[in-house]
Amino acid sequence: MSNVPAKRHHHVPQFYLRGFARNEQITTVRLPGDQRYTTSVRKTAAENGFYSVPGHDEGPDVFEKLLSGAEGEAAAVFSKLESGVWPLVVEDRATLASFIALQVTRGPEQRRNMQHMQAQIARLEVGAVGKAGVKGWARRKLGLDLDDAAAEKVWEQATRAEGPPIRVSALAHIRQMGEMVNELVPYIAGRPWMLVEFDKRSLFTSDTPVALVPHPETDADDDEDYYAPRGVGFMTAWGITYPLTRKLGLIMSDPMVLPDHVGIERVARGELDYRQPGNTQMERFINLSTMMSASLSLFHHPDDSRFVPDELPDPDPVTLRMDGGPREFSGEPWFKKQSDDGDAAGEA
Repeated sequence: MSNVPAKRHHHVPQFYLRGFARNEQITTVRLPGDQRYTTSVRKTAAENGFYSVPGHDEGPDVFEKLLSGAEGEAAAVFSKLESGVWPLVVEDRATLASFIALQVTRGPEQRRNMQHMQAQIARLEVGAVGKAGVKGWARRKLGLDLDDAAAEKVWEQATRAEGPPIRVSALAHIRQMGEMVNELVPYIAGRPWMLVEFDKRSLFTSDTPVALVPHPETDADDDEDYYAPRGVGFMTAWGITYPLTRKLGLIMSDPMVLPDHVGIERVARGELDYRQPGNTQMERFINLSTMMSASLSLFHHPDDSRFVPDELPDPDPVTLRMDGGPREFSGEPWFKKQSDDGDAAGEA
């Protein structure tokens, strides 16, 4: 076996993409749809060194190897689904729930979300202390002593609408993955699952294939408003959709409508899971959910372009935003009283 570290890291697994491919070829649609091309699964949804951890005792690709192990377990479950096994046994259902949670957390959009959130927090902190407090903020937060020119540059960058440029490392992303997967699994496994099987219709997938669906009573004027997961989380979503293959879709429905006597343990064991033949309405529901949750790209079987809508949303590099806070900062601190070194009073 080669000891050369793997360079190409897939944030959407190759085995999963093959469920939407023909002879290892899959079509990518870059949002908003002006770029469409067919290439190999090996070159799709991948980035060199995305999960690399430089200096790790077991090699920089240690996490990529761990992901490969988890993907192997999930691939075995997918094979059972494609062979007609349903409902899943408890162990396989738990494996699939964990894999879905992992897919939610592992992609580049999640790292961009982390960078966005950290940048917005830094923006608010710097804006709060005012221009005169930048040096004190940098000393406390970054351990840096800035001269006047550097402090001016930090102020200009930090108070932009997008906040200062912040880079989240692979290691920080991996740590968050571990925390989030454990938090998300109960909200995935704790829902009744419906397996939808298609014959003539087909599904596509995306770089963020797990979609949250708001409650049907959500006010909306059009499909885009309805399917966009604004303000919807895994706890509050009416449903969760996940295209398993081009012919199999998974809908995780609202647990709030379950009778009181149905315990979460029975749901997690899959006792309420069922199978449903797919139709045009189901295909449109899952595909629209997938489309509206996508970040940058859709992926589909080369023969399935007719199932991709002509009008597609704009790319959404950051799928989780922190809104609020001043649009602009005047340079004055939020806290009027300042200490001698420029820090806001009480923040030394």
